[in-house]
Amino acid sequence: MDVPTRTSNVMPVVTSGERAAAASVTAVPRSLAAAASPILAGSLLAISGFGWPPLIAGALKIVYDILLLAMFRKVRPPEERQDRQ
Repeated sequence: MDVPTRTSNVMPVVTSGERAAAASVTAVPRSLAAAASPILAGSLLAISGFGWPPLIAGALKIVYDILLLAMFRKVRPPEERQDRQ
């Protein structure tokens, strides 16, 4: 759900020639985290039988979404700024 939000906020602030690079720079850390998370989740489940991985993932997602909202709440893309003027 955060991909459209991230893309909507990143693309208007970079030039059209830099958009492919900006998209990859913002997507690579997410892909790396998705690749590393099964190792961490497996380790947590091996240490404890409690369901820590879903709880930690849910908490991180909530914090991430709230931070995105707080950071970009007042930022409008150029298309929306022109409509208000």
